[in-house]
Amino acid sequence: MGSRELAEPLSPGEATQSGARPADRHGLLKHSREFLDFFWDIAKPEQETRLAATEKLLEYLRGRPKGSEMKYALKRLITGLGVARETARPCYSLALAQLLQSFEDLPLCSILQQIQEKYDLCEVKKTMLRPALFANLFGVLALFQSGRLVKDQEALMKSVKLLQALAQYQNHLQEQPGKALLDVLSEVSVATLQEILPEVLKADLNAILSSPEQLELFLLAQQKVPSKLKKLVGSVNLFSDENVPRLVNVLKMAAASVKKDRKLPAIALDLLRLALKEDKFPRFWKEVVEQGLLKMQFWPASYLCFRLLGAALPLLTKEQLQLVLRGDVIRHYGEHVCTAKLPKQFKFAPEMEDYVGTFLEGCQDDPERQLAVLVAFSSVTNQGLPVAPTFWRVVRFLSPPALRGYVAWLQDMFLQPDLDSLVDFSTNNQKKAQDASLHVPERAVFRLRKWIIFRLVSIVDSLHLEMEEALTAQVARFCLFHAFFVTKKPTSQIPETKQPFSFPLESQAREAASSAFFSLLQTLSTQLKQATDQTRGGQPWTYHLVQFADLLLNHSHNVTTVTPFSAQQRQAWDRMLQTLKELEAHSSEARAAAFQHLLLLVGIHLLKSPAESCDLLGDIQTCIRKSLGEKPHRSRTKAIDPQEPPWVEVLVEILLALLAQPSHLMRQVARSVFGHICSQLTPRALQLILDVLNPETSEDEDHVVVTDDSDERRLKGAEDKSEDGEDNRSSESEEESEGEESEEEERDGDVDQGFREQLMTVLQAGKALGGEDSEDEEELGDEAMMALDQSLASLFAEQKLRVQARRDEKNKLQKEKALRRDFQIRVLDLVEVLVTKQPENALVLELLEPLLSIIRRSLRSSSSKQEQDFLHKTARIFTHHLCRARRYCHDLGERAEALHAQVERLVQQAGRQPDSATALYHFNASLYLLRVLKGSTAEGCMRETREKQKAGTDPSPVPTGPQAASCLDLNLVTRVYSSALSSFLTKRNSPLTVPMFLSLFSRHPVLCKRLLPILVQHVTGPVRPRHQACLLLQKALSLREVRSCFEDPEWKQLMGQVLAKVTENLRVLGEAQTKAEHQQALSSLELLNALFRTCKQEKLTLDLTVLLGVLQGQQQSLQQGAHSTGSSRLHDLYWQAMKTLGVQRPKLEKKGAKEVPSATQSPISKKRKKKGFLPETKKRKKRKSEDGTLAEDGTPVATGGSQPPSMGRKKRNRTKAKVPAQANGTPATKSPAPGTPTLSPSTAAKSPKLQKKSQKPSQVNGAPRPPVEPAGQKQPQKALPEKGVVGKSPLSAPARRKARLSLVSRSPSLLQSGAKKKKAQLRKAGKP
Repeated sequence: MGSRELAEPLSPGEATQSGARPADRHGLLKHSREFLDFFWDIAKPEQETRLAATEKLLEYLRGRPKGSEMKYALKRLITGLGVARETARPCYSLALAQLLQSFEDLPLCSILQQIQEKYDLCEVKKTMLRPALFANLFGVLALFQSGRLVKDQEALMKSVKLLQALAQYQNHLQEQPGKALLDVLSEVSVATLQEILPEVLKADLNAILSSPEQLELFLLAQQKVPSKLKKLVGSVNLFSDENVPRLVNVLKMAAASVKKDRKLPAIALDLLRLALKEDKFPRFWKEVVEQGLLKMQFWPASYLCFRLLGAALPLLTKEQLQLVLRGDVIRHYGEHVCTAKLPKQFKFAPEMEDYVGTFLEGCQDDPERQLAVLVAFSSVTNQGLPVAPTFWRVVRFLSPPALRGYVAWLQDMFLQPDLDSLVDFSTNNQKKAQDASLHVPERAVFRLRKWIIFRLVSIVDSLHLEMEEALTAQVARFCLFHAFFVTKKPTSQIPETKQPFSFPLESQAREAASSAFFSLLQTLSTQLKQATDQTRGGQPWTYHLVQFADLLLNHSHNVTTVTPFSAQQRQAWDRMLQTLKELEAHSSEARAAAFQHLLLLVGIHLLKSPAESCDLLGDIQTCIRKSLGEKPHRSRTKAIDPQEPPWVEVLVEILLALLAQPSHLMRQVARSVFGHICSQLTPRALQLILDVLNPETSEDEDHVVVTDDSDERRLKGAEDKSEDGEDNRSSESEEESEGEESEEEERDGDVDQGFREQLMTVLQAGKALGGEDSEDEEELGDEAMMALDQSLASLFAEQKLRVQARRDEKNKLQKEKALRRDFQIRVLDLVEVLVTKQPENALVLELLEPLLSIIRRSLRSSSSKQEQDFLHKTARIFTHHLCRARRYCHDLGERAEALHAQVERLVQQAGRQPDSATALYHFNASLYLLRVLKGSTAEGCMRETREKQKAGTDPSPVPTGPQAASCLDLNLVTRVYSSALSSFLTKRNSPLTVPMFLSLFSRHPVLCKRLLPILVQHVTGPVRPRHQACLLLQKALSLREVRSCFEDPEWKQLMGQVLAKVTENLRVLGEAQTKAEHQQALSSLELLNALFRTCKQEKLTLDLTVLLGVLQGQQQSLQQGAHSTGSSRLHDLYWQAMKTLGVQRPKLEKKGAKEVPSATQSPISKKRKKKGFLPETKKRKKRKSEDGTLAEDGTPVATGGSQPPSMGRKKRNRTKAKVPAQANGTPATKSPAPGTPTLSPSTAAKSPKLQKKSQKPSQVNGAPRPPVEPAGQKQPQKALPEKGVVGKSPLSAPARRKARLSLVSRSPSLLQSGAKKKKAQLRKAGKP
């Protein structure tokens, strides 16, 4: 513990050792607690706490600079330098440094002497050597950090000698003393350094080149005092042939010392600067770095070379950069990037990215150096593939000229790859490969071109806001041209045709360019919004690319498409352009912009797959014309073909076909277009969407072909490291699953009856198996064995092919299932758009059961991540966008009857579900339909009701008043939910839950009013329904929505019914034998307390006499089970209810307490004797000294022998009248406390108002009262008024008035609602 360590300097033993007298220990107690706490906070690990404590300590000492606190602070801080906790030592060192800096009158030599005396290295024990060494080191560092050490010559010399002595303990301190000495000497003046240098630096060159600290000290002296150094050592050439191996060893030692810190040693950067200063950088880099450190095959040395490369970038010229960035260091760095891919392997690439980013950011005014560095890192390739990622964030620091030059270099390398200019390498595994096709130039060119095309796209993606529009257009045109077009003859009108290929562009590279182009198109379409300041003429980028493609198609003599267009496909292209011109006339409509985007996107896909996109383009144009030209008054005159589907249905089919393509851009365009046409959606069009989502029909649907671009994704993912990692993980999981499947199928093949019969036939034919009659065992000849082996080999080869075929078929089915599920996830976008943008559309109601079907099926089989994504998205749409939508359908028309049947069906399905999670979705769907029915207009419902009445089928009257404005059939839904509620209360494993019905009650309180009698009925039912009913009733009665549906008399009657039921339950309180019965008792008491709170808030009056008697009667049985499990909660609830009834919980009798004397006589009331005014302390002492309790008139009240001692009185009630404590917790006849009803065991509870009215003047003034009868003894009815009288209150008149106001205003009590006759009797009894 830190407290022990901080308290160590206060121990007598240590005080004696340090030379202080034992009396000092007692003198330390004079210091304040605040002052001592500073030293605890200084050692805490939080930096803010340490700094705040140090600052407070300095402020405290500034007020007492000459006191004993300063001596104690110095002693405490010096002692803290050597504590056992390593994290606390720097804290004390920093605090000591700030103390010395603030109080310059403190002599440094004295402080240093105290440190050396406290931690004398010659006398310290071996076990305490390490703390003593660190104490001396941190002491010198504290002197140095104070800023005063370099000014005090004597203290400086002593500190240097101490550091030299500490340097001998390398096992403990390593190189820390040497580093501290360097830091100190780097701050001293030139004259001081000249004086100290002979003592700290050895004149032998071998000693200088023996350690990094000595070499760094030599470099420091060479920089500050070269003349003194020359006299001491002579002329030294560190980069001579003799000294280069020594420099390599020193740098190796420096690399090993920073292995854990992962930073560049200062000595390496100093040598680099010295080489640049002496114009010997090429020799240093070639011989020391590349041929020295890099050849050691020592990874810390390699990392030092990488860090030296990154740190040297800002210091080198363009020619020196070419030397560094084309050498062995950067090639070795590329090998490290390619091989360091395991999760636990150290990866230097992020650190190198920081170095390059810092360099590019620091030389914005030198685009040539920026371009040279970026081109050099892009030229480090592994068999043609650059090791730099395609999405490299350092390009954001490029200046515009450097960015233009880099894009031009990428395009030139794509067209004419210069493999000789690359720093190419092969890993050890690649070198061992015998496949000659891996080392051909064509493969390297393909890998390089594929990386370049995605690099261009990533530049636009990361710099889309900063890039010039002309440069973005150049990249987009480049990708489009080389993805879909081929140059036949160069022309000046098309600059892309003037760029020949040194290597032919193969089909795989064109596929990569096509994939990269659509990724670029997605970036341009989504991130670059269609604004006038971003694109020329305010048109989207897709429009300009289509215009460029049309220009290329018109120059058929110079350019041709990769897939030639037929006449029909060219006509489709021209019609698309014509439709685009027609859409410009409707540019003000938002729908026209969505249609334009869809048309442009499908038009560009015509270049990729003309045969598939041609018919699709024609259908889209027809739908667009019908959508924009459709008017209501024309539809009556035009003859419509009944066989032709509406344009909305056709367009929905087109959108589904586009969603079948795994393109994120297609997905976004489909969402946008569907958002504009969903207002005109037809039931048939919605059914097309639901057919895809329906699990029963979607398994066999063939009208939508789901395509897969896994090859393209793998092609693109090969360049992106993150996607590459995901692909590797997925491929590993696929291989594992294939391995498991192969094992299962091999086991299946072992028991295959057909294969077994064939095997037996072959063995019998080869006479390997003898028959029953053959007794002679003859060995087969060599030829027979060879023939048998050949037959068996062919048989097993056929079986292996069959197993492989079954495995391939199974994998194919799984892949098709995954593609289908992915397609369904994309189709859910359309459903989300519909429920979000058209929540008032009646077609939304048709989505409930299909979505529930998906949820039910996915909850049963949501094993894979794809299934879970499908389930989560469906549940999110169903719950958040549909059931919780603020807007919903208000015009049902003739759907009301069907919706009522659907509500009944959903509630029944919710009760039949296997778990509560699935049931919750069905129950919420029914609540949504209830809200729709309740908020919809009732014209259609009234019309249906009148028709049924005319036909004589519906005898119910037509609703009038508020019910006439709603389609909700309250009687029907009441019957439905009452059945569900009864099932929930009686069924043992019901999927329905309490929160479901609470949601129903809060949303539809009128329905709750009709269902509450069922709950009240089950309060006294069997054990489980009773518990559920009590819990649900407790929650329901606290809802404000439910209370607003009841009139005051109805609410009071309901409270009385519930109270009667709870009272009946409490008759068996304390007799619980099982856990269920115990839970039932708890729920009953919780419901009772909830009733008390409700009545208190509503200021209701209820008859609690019977309840009080029941509770008092069960107290004995409750005390007998006081030690049972879970009885604590039961007792708390019981006494909470009794406290509300005015009965305080008795205190438990302590062990050894005196027994209360028993007395059988009744208390005798007498007038209190007039006394003078005494101090309050005197009154308290007198009452505490009395053995018995006092009545209100001062007469002691005797209690029974079996009764517990009376409860103590609180301080706030000491001025009130005393009341006798009753046995067994029965209420005392005293003035009621605020908020608690006053009850008597033989009378009904009374309110404070009635008691005030019934009091006589003589009673108020202290007239004697009749004695209180024992509990449980009934009194005659005629004596009732006399028993309800409250005695004299010791309060003054203003205090009594204030008490009455507090009782009435803030704490309404639970009162009896007796007959008027009883109230009249009370009034008569109160009269004199």
